[in-house]
Amino acid sequence: MENSVPACVPPPPATSSPDRSAVLVTRPEPGAGETAARVTALGLRPIIAPLLMIAQRHATLPPSARVQAIVATSRNAIPALPASHRHLPLFAVGTATARRAHAAGFEAVTSADANAEGLAVLLARACDPLAGPLLLVTGQDQGIALAANLRTRGFRVVRRVVYAAVPATILPEPVHRAFAAGTLASALFFSADTAKTCVRLLQTARLDHTVATVDALAIGQSTAVALQPLPWRRIRVAAQPNQDAMLALLR
Repeated sequence: MENSVPACVPPPPATSSPDRSAVLVTRPEPGAGETAARVTALGLRPIIAPLLMIAQRHATLPPSARVQAIVATSRNAIPALPASHRHLPLFAVGTATARRAHAAGFEAVTSADANAEGLAVLLARACDPLAGPLLLVTGQDQGIALAANLRTRGFRVVRRVVYAAVPATILPEPVHRAFAAGTLASALFFSADTAKTCVRLLQTARLDHTVATVDALAIGQSTAVALQPLPWRRIRVAAQPNQDAMLALLR
């Protein structure tokens, strides 16, 4: 008796791998929307989930006549500066802060396009320690090292806290779902505070292990250090501390 030939059986459907084109955007507004639009332009799918909320703080600023120049370490400090100070030179840590200062009406704006150390070097080159104090507008618990750096260079510094970054208390649901489902390819971190908040919330949600397939993209070395408690697939640091260099890591 001939062996029977088995009937043709269609192969089982291929198991579809999760769509890992999602990119987590953790920065607060107004930057989050701008970053998300640029992520979309790269053909990727942004998930906007600010992990910090910017809260303005009232601060008494010295009269503009008593200030040589303004120093801004973040775009979030610009709204605190009144029209009476817009004729003063403003030195910004990066291009995003410089753009926001221009939009607010400041004309003499110079960007260090660097970190706080680079900003201090620029100020030492462009300003005179004998010409009057520098007004440093910054966030709560920020700008302290920069102020100390400038004072060692002979400058008088008036530091004013004009905003605070308030961390989220729970992991936003879209972020929880994306980590749990394994759909994230990368996560963008624009500050050490944001990175610390994300690490803490993932640990609280017991999602530590889910980061093993995700690239963490950090704007600077301090941000990268803040990410190290979790086992990310990779922690990559932008070549320059700005958005363009961050987005270049996605290509």
